[in-house]
Amino acid sequence: MRRLAAPLALLLASTACTTMETAPPMANSASDRMVSPILTRPDAVDSATYAKPQIARVTHVALDLALDFDAKRVSGAAELDVLAQPGAEEIVLDSNGLEIARVTDGAGRELQYQIGETIAEGGKGAPLTIALDGAQKLRIEYRAPADADALQWLSPEQTKGGVHPFLFSQGQAILNRTWIPTQDSPGIRQTWEARITAPKPLDVVMSGVRQGEPEDLGDGRRAFKFVMDKPVPPYLIAIAAGDIDFKAIGPRTGVWAEPATLDRAWKEVGDTEDMVVAAEQLYGDYRWGRYDMIVLPPSFPYGGMENPVMTFLTPTFIAGDRSNNGLVAHELAHSWSGNLVTNAVWEDSWLNEGVTSYFENRIVEAVYGRKRAEQEAALSFAAIEETLAEVGMDAPGSALHHEPGADELGSAITYDKGHFFMRTLERTIGRERFDAWLRQWFDNHAFQPATSELIYEDMLANLVSSPAEAQALKLREWIFEPGLPSNVVRPDPAAFAEVDAAVSAYTADGSIPAAYSGWSAAEQMRFLDNIPKTRSAEQLAALDSALGLSDAGNNEILFLWLELGLMNRYEPAVPKAEEFLAEVGRAKFVRPLFQVLWDEGEWGQPIARRIYAKTRDSYHAVARAGVDRIVKAD
Repeated sequence: MRRLAAPLALLLASTACTTMETAPPMANSASDRMVSPILTRPDAVDSATYAKPQIARVTHVALDLALDFDAKRVSGAAELDVLAQPGAEEIVLDSNGLEIARVTDGAGRELQYQIGETIAEGGKGAPLTIALDGAQKLRIEYRAPADADALQWLSPEQTKGGVHPFLFSQGQAILNRTWIPTQDSPGIRQTWEARITAPKPLDVVMSGVRQGEPEDLGDGRRAFKFVMDKPVPPYLIAIAAGDIDFKAIGPRTGVWAEPATLDRAWKEVGDTEDMVVAAEQLYGDYRWGRYDMIVLPPSFPYGGMENPVMTFLTPTFIAGDRSNNGLVAHELAHSWSGNLVTNAVWEDSWLNEGVTSYFENRIVEAVYGRKRAEQEAALSFAAIEETLAEVGMDAPGSALHHEPGADELGSAITYDKGHFFMRTLERTIGRERFDAWLRQWFDNHAFQPATSELIYEDMLANLVSSPAEAQALKLREWIFEPGLPSNVVRPDPAAFAEVDAAVSAYTADGSIPAAYSGWSAAEQMRFLDNIPKTRSAEQLAALDSALGLSDAGNNEILFLWLELGLMNRYEPAVPKAEEFLAEVGRAKFVRPLFQVLWDEGEWGQPIARRIYAKTRDSYHAVARAGVDRIVKAD
């Protein structure tokens, strides 16, 4: 979800296409816990971690942490179970700003450790090297920095309720090393458990199953316990704490939110149980037990984050008509593609996001119908075309697989091109064959890491019927080469026939479609995104008056309107944009609006600086980093 640091030369003890053995049992004291393999093949070398998991790896993390809202600190201890090769002398963890107080083994014996040189670029941090001296369990007493990039501490004024503070984390891609000492790599899956203490009356949720009711400690604090008994990539360890309540949706689904948001959130995600059923019918059992969600305050930097058993969601998706629920379908689909089978390295993140985007569309089709699914797919394809038109079909970053350190072109490739790769396979060989292959991919690689080469090999073995078919499907071209292969199955042009006709009419004579108010959200977005970008103040005022764009209840539509207004230096759009940017911290909206303002030079740059001076502190580190690069803030 973000660009990573430049590659680091990491040497493997073995470059064979094998996995590290999960035996002998003596290397993992909790023999009943599932231990996932790691990949030791060359294409699975993660340049974003200091870990050397083929020598010594973490298999389980037990956290015992206290939340300090005054100091904006997390502190306590992490106990790590270690699986090491015979004779391994040390284990290397990832750390970024962690203040280590003491490291001991399972018997309380002091162990030597060293924090190496910090690489600031890309947030890689520093290696934490611990002498094992035969230890199979480590206890690290530590404190996270007050500015830990994974954590955002909100004052009461930044919440809907306005009374209690709030905390949430965002770990992807490599931010969790700022508050958890472990091997922070998607290819090193770990089970985990946690005991978290927080001041009353705040509730705590995590991406693990809560164990019983919170314990009252008698000192104004309560302790909450969680367990994740399935090995997950460490970026999926997540926490939120605040004045939040719960409302059930179905027997295994529900939503958390601030009291002032809960009813609206519950109504918006009311189809979630139906989505889980639809997903299971497509690709097999949901393996995580519960599927709950939490709708966070608006400073959350992403649309959603697929943390197991507790998807994190932005409130900006709430439109009142469930028109943005593709977001929920997307995060749910990650329970198979991403959480169950995970990219071993971030250069292969399309294995998570592209496959999930395809799966999302299938859930939308099953729950909301084919027309809506086709329209949303058409919007996705338009994003690919727009990006490739801007950067060129031969841009290296337009390949699904990226080489370490290479530029990436964002979601239009990782999400949308990946989606249309899957879609092209399905439409070319037939849905029945494709679905059988994708289900076995999830089943046969469950709770394991994967690479682009691995899925390519799996396609050759289990999907295509002959070398000639593999060549006709252009499998290697799709995955490893830039641009868009010629065999892409394009969306049905009839999906937006009425809207595209309205765009043509508006372009020709300025006629504003009377049917707009009755269109779906996807149709409205298609219209706004395709009309001419150069508009006069009079033309913009007419659009706003006729279509009520400034008062749009759907943030996706409001964003498109504000973007159009600002790129035309439309003064009436500025107060609304300032209000929007003060309330919303979702990077998808924030970064482009600041970019538009900045691109407008002497008109827009003073506006951007003025707004950012007021809003910067309210944004998560992920959003701040993007806008900092635009506004060039100190």
